[in-house]
This record gives sequence, C-alpha cells and structure tokens, in this order.
Amino acid sequence: MAEDIIELKVEGMTCNNCAASLNRFLERKGVEDVYVNFQTREVRYRQGNAKISLDEVKKGIHKLGYSVVEEGRKGAGPWWTLERKLLVSAVFTLPLLLHHLLMMGGVHLPLLGNFWWQLAFCLPPFAIGFTHFGRSALSSLRGGVPNMDVLIFVGGTAAFAYSLIGTLMWEANYIFYETSATIFTLVLVGNWLEKRAVEQTTTAIGELAKLQVKEARRVMPSGAVVTLDPKEVQVGDILQVNEGDQVPLDGLISRGEASIDESMLTGESIPVEKSAGGRVIGASLVLSGNFRMEVTATGRDTVLSQMIDLVKTAQQDKPDIQRLADKISAIFVPAVLGIALLTLLIGHFGFGLPFQKALMNAIAVLVISCPCAMGLATPTAVMVGVGRLARNGILVKGGQTLEIFTRIRNVVFDKTGTLTSGQFKIKNITYHRGSEQRANAIIYKLEQHSSHPIARSLVEELGRRLNGVEVELAQVEEQKGIGIAASDKAGNAYRIGSGRILRHPPANEGQCLYLTENGELLATIEIADELKPEARSAIDFLRSQGIQPAILSGDRRGRTEEVAAELGISRVFAEQLPEQKLQVVGRLSAEAPTAMIGDGINDAPALAKATVGVSLSNASQAAIQSAQIVLLNGRLEHLKKAWNISRHTVLTIRQNLFWAFAYNIVAIPIAAMGFLNPMWGALFMAFSDVVVIGNSIRLKYKKVD
Repeated sequence: MAEDIIELKVEGMTCNNCAASLNRFLERKGVEDVYVNFQTREVRYRQGNAKISLDEVKKGIHKLGYSVVEEGRKGAGPWWTLERKLLVSAVFTLPLLLHHLLMMGGVHLPLLGNFWWQLAFCLPPFAIGFTHFGRSALSSLRGGVPNMDVLIFVGGTAAFAYSLIGTLMWEANYIFYETSATIFTLVLVGNWLEKRAVEQTTTAIGELAKLQVKEARRVMPSGAVVTLDPKEVQVGDILQVNEGDQVPLDGLISRGEASIDESMLTGESIPVEKSAGGRVIGASLVLSGNFRMEVTATGRDTVLSQMIDLVKTAQQDKPDIQRLADKISAIFVPAVLGIALLTLLIGHFGFGLPFQKALMNAIAVLVISCPCAMGLATPTAVMVGVGRLARNGILVKGGQTLEIFTRIRNVVFDKTGTLTSGQFKIKNITYHRGSEQRANAIIYKLEQHSSHPIARSLVEELGRRLNGVEVELAQVEEQKGIGIAASDKAGNAYRIGSGRILRHPPANEGQCLYLTENGELLATIEIADELKPEARSAIDFLRSQGIQPAILSGDRRGRTEEVAAELGISRVFAEQLPEQKLQVVGRLSAEAPTAMIGDGINDAPALAKATVGVSLSNASQAAIQSAQIVLLNGRLEHLKKAWNISRHTVLTIRQNLFWAFAYNIVAIPIAAMGFLNPMWGALFMAFSDVVVIGNSIRLKYKKVD
C-alpha cells in the first residue's frame, strides 16, 4: 500500500554516484523498492520486512555525508550553503590567483611573495574544499561508488600538502597554494552552475506539484458543506465544485454540468463539456457551471499524483545507451587515480621531469577528468524530455521507453475508440418479437455492465428512450470479445453481442449487435461509427518514419477492412478474441519492435504484451497501469508529438554521452603530457558538466516537429 512508502528529502547529493551510494546503503539494510533521485533530492523506500528503523536510516544517511531535511523545516535549509562556501572561497582565492598572474608578467607583490601569507590566504578555501569534497569523497568510497569529488579532493590536497612542505623548507619551487585554492574554488563554481542548471531540468515536477489543490468542499449526509484538506477526503465522498474552482480529486460527476479546462494535464487547449456520469480529473479548472462529484481516487492513485511520480521516477529506468556509460563510470575514478600516479612516476623517473612538474601534471589529470558528465548525460535529458511530454498530456514510463519507442517498426491499432471516434449511434433497431420498450430496457440493463465504447454509447442513447420501463436481471457476466449474458428471476437467459451468440450467425452481418432471450432473437441493433478526423494524418506520419501500421480488432471483418481501406492500411486482423489479440501482438513483437495503441481498458493485456503499449484512454487507471505511454487527452495527433519528443530526447542523450566521452578521452592525455596547468584543468572540468546539462535544457525549447 502507498502508506507503507517512506519519503525523505535529502540534501547534499550532487550527482548520480551520490544517489548510487545511498541506494546501495538502503538496499544493504533490506528495505524494498528503493528510489533515490539526486535531482529532486528525494529518497523513497518501502519498509517491507527490514528491521532497520527510520531513525537508524536517518543516522546512516548522515554518516554517508548527507542530511535529511526534517518535515516542517523544508523552507529553511542549511545556513552554510554552497553559495556561501563559494563566496568565502572566492574572496581568499582571488588575491592568490592575481598574484600568480602578475608574477607571470614579471610583477611581484611583496606581501603575497611571503609564503606564510600565501598559506594564510589559502587556508579558508582549502578548509572549505577539504570538508566539502572530502565528505562527499569519503561517503562515495563507503558506498562503493567513488565519485568525481575523490579526484578533486586528492588533487587539491596534494597541491596544498606539497606547498606546505615547501613553506617549511622555504623552497619557492614547491609553492602552489594558488593551485590548491583555485582548484577547489573553480569546482565550487561548477557545482553552483550545475545546481542551477539541474533545477531547470526538474521544472516540470514543480509545475505539476503547483497544480495540487489545497482544499475541497465535502457534502455531508445532512446536506451541509464543509471545507477540508484533500488528504482527508476518501473514495466515495461527495464533493461540491463551483465555477472558478480547481477540481480537488479524480471522480465522476453525480449531478450538474460544467465546462472544464484540462489543458494543464492533457495538453488539450479546448475546454471539455462535462455532465452527469462524466469523468473529471483532479487539478482541472472549472470555467463555467458547477457540479457534485463522487471521488474515485485519492492520494497517489489520482492522475496528477501518478503524473508527478512518473516524471520523478523516469530516470530510474535507464536506456540501453546508458548501460555502457554506467560500466565505464564504475571504473573511471580508480582508472584516473592510476593514470595520475603513472603520470607522476613516469614523468619524474622515466622522462626526468622535476618532481614538482610531474606532480602538477598528475594533479592536472585528476582535476580535468569528469565522470559526472557521463552520469548526468542520461538523467538530465530524460528528466527534461519526460517533463516536456508531461506538459503536453503525454505520460511516459522511464527513459528506456523513450529509446524503445523510437525503434518501433510495427504499430498495431485497436479500431473501436482508437481509430474511430468511439461515439456510436444507433442507426436502427429491428424488433423481432416482444415489446419494443422491454427490449430497450433489457439492452440498457445489460450494457450497463460493460466498459466497451459501444456499450457506453448504447446506455447513453437508450437511457433517453426507456419511458420508465425497468427489468430485473441477475448474474450479469461480460464475456470478453463476445458479449454480455444474464438471467432474470424466472430463469430466462439473455445475451447481447456479436453474431457469435446466434445459433446460425449471418454471413455478412455488418456493424450489428443481437439481443436474444433463451436463444431466440429479440432484436437486431445496427450501429454506426466514424473515423477520427486525425486518424489519416497519424497513419501517414508513421509511414513516413518507416513504421508499418496494422489494425487489430474484435469487430467483424467487413467493417474492419472498410476502416483499413479508408486509411490505406494493408495488414488487418479482424474478429480477434482477447486471447487471439495477445498472440498477434506477441508474434509481431517477435518480428520487430511493436507498439500497440488502444484504449487501455479492453486492450490492457495486449498493451502489456507489446514492446511498447500506448494508451489513448482518457485518464483511466487501467491505462496508466498497463501502458508505457499514455496520451491523456485521447487524441491520435499527440502520437506524432510523443514520437518526435522521444526521438529528440534520445538524440540529446547521445550528444551528451559523446561529449562526456570525447572530453575525457582528449583532456586526460593532454593533462598527462604536461600541456595543461591544473588551474585550467579545474576550469574546464567545472564547465564540462554544465555543457551536458545545458544541452539537456535546450530540449525544453527546441523545435521538435
């Protein structure tokens, strides 16, 4: 249950390696479903059978070098912030750096020419760097995932220690205080820029979180209306929603009607008219009208909460392209330490370089290398891409889904409600025996027990024709792909469905349903449906991308082939039962990556079976649970937008990884050969992460069509 999930806000995580060390710590303690996100600073886990208490978890996190933000103090934050550390460090580093640059120009400052004064100026930035990077380095080593701060800590400390020895020996060739101070200060600059940039990748979460409604008006059994926190509302409660309000939670309208703006959730700018029986989504805005609604979902089960969770957890599911980067990152820091040591030893003993020159080359290797760029390449791009999709009403479950979706070569469409409007009309009802009103009442009663689009349309239309006639039915059972069966108190058996329920099915029944009583035909219902206006353009777009479309339907072959002909689709699978649909989707997925596009309710098994399941359901729970991609507004034209944003997200990941690998492959040898001062190395390293994150942020605004 959602109540078992423990959530913590943790400060101090700066990269994926930080998150990995925390993740490993919690998993070793036996807790389940661990989720750590350094970008949103969230840690979530399920207690399960683990014996560790919450206080022990908090103490363990603190020992690793991170701090848990206690509830009620979220706004305050620590006083000794990254910004303050950077400011103090910069103030003391600038004189040392200025003195170094002036000396290179032949100008000497008597005060800073004194080694003890240089030590005094270097001590504050060194102390800040030693504690800031040392704490992070130690925690990463404890977690078994050494991070970039290990390299910075070793490089900056080595330069300081060597300079301190030079001061005690009063040897000018040993003094590199400006190098130690500048390394720590420049990397703090990079961390600050990185922090600000990462915040830009998580804006979608903030925007969605702001939509959460702060209060709801519950209608009490006495008729009184009380205002309360939505967290106190339970499923089944009746809420009053007025013009100008945000809908507090997900539910069904029980009375009244309204025009509702759902654009902030579905990306659909046109207001939607809702009346009794209509589904409403929490956080949507009531433009006009008022209504009472029955709550169907609260807490984590609401569409908005699931959207937020999907965006937050997107980076956990890594694309295949990130697997290689992860493997390299795991050995990167030990490898760089080895290269730095070899640079020192080979430079001094092999090439006869002065020890201080060989040491500076080794330090340059340490500070220019950047494993964080590889770690940031995927999660930042995925977070921005998934956030952009969410703002357009498209939910995507993880980075791997984005990558796989761009590789699909087959798209299988359900027909009813997907390619067609799903708003069926009764063309004609032929009554073969008995009362017309009684037949209508039986149809109405049977179809109330089905979620199929045809059933919903029949219930809506026949509800206006009943004229007070009612029938009592029992043991109602929906037979997927066939119809609905029931009986009455007298033992009469009723069935409604396709021609399969008849003793002698017609050869060409068209778009018809049949109602029988004890096997005898009572009525024939002719149904009319129409194509969605955007269906043709969606199919044409997929073809232009080299993707083969197909139709998979339980409907009669004649009607299915008619729709396929209108859309120019050659592959048709008609008259398929749910089990047969699974076989078809499984067979196509084995041939090539296949996407199944359906309504998320009747097609839930097929959606789960496909390589990628795409649901056009209008915010149904079944859709969100069974599909990897959910188009909340149910419009096919958003399929093109989902494809394009996914493609550009994967492209951005590849660009980021190329930069991360190329930077390190080029920079480390240059530093090892002595062509790079450690201060320049620190400057380049500080900005390497920002390049990756900046490229990811560009995805928020670039044109993708």
